[in-house]
Amino acid sequence: MISLRPVGQHDAVRRAAARAGMGCVAVSTMRIAARDDADTRSRLRTALAAPIAIFTSPNAVRAAATLMPLRRKRGQRALAIGAGTAAALRRHGVSDVQVPAHADSDALLAIEALRDVDGHRIGLVTAPGGRDRIAPGLRARGAQVVRADVYAREPRVPSARDFDTLRGARGRWAIALSSGEALRTLVEHAPADLLPALRAARVLAGSERLAEEASALGFRDLRVAAGARPGELLAARDGRSRRGIR
Repeated sequence: MISLRPVGQHDAVRRAAARAGMGCVAVSTMRIAARDDADTRSRLRTALAAPIAIFTSPNAVRAAATLMPLRRKRGQRALAIGAGTAAALRRHGVSDVQVPAHADSDALLAIEALRDVDGHRIGLVTAPGGRDRIAPGLRARGAQVVRADVYAREPRVPSARDFDTLRGARGRWAIALSSGEALRTLVEHAPADLLPALRAARVLAGSERLAEEASALGFRDLRVAAGARPGELLAARDGRSRRGIR
């Protein structure tokens, strides 16, 4: 199993791989940089005061929680992109969280609470890039979106040692994919001798959108998991290939 999680965030993938009897090679292609400045704090305060607050990742929850308490206000609805984000919110005192059936932007936008939002104010706690379909989708429905980018994803070019470790990994590879940016950075910087083996790997994608991004990068063996949590990704490894891709 190849984990592309950010620096310092591979442990959950390692544990899931070990439970499945698999080894894990950690190759970080990004790092998380939390923001802590007056503008970010002001935007976050406004976002958290909105009647509906959406959190797009566990990293968004953790970064926001370092800036101010996240306890849900009376009458406020808290929405999370997936189960991992919801779990992070519960650890920070937000117990009543709505989660879509699938961990992707389209499923989130289909939640009943977001269908009729014309004139409503909605807080979006997130980062630049990534799930950039949520804010435009809400604005198209007439919502006023208060966006708080509480962290940034910074690319990290894998080291020669990282690639040597991959060369030494035996057996067919599987890639735990929870970020299209992470996979893109890996492909852009991988040595030519490793690219064929990488593209032959089975990609365990946390959403249809991620599977589409992997396909655009030349990957063909794709499985779409129920969500982006490590256990969900591993559970998809023996599932059916994503329809329309061979």
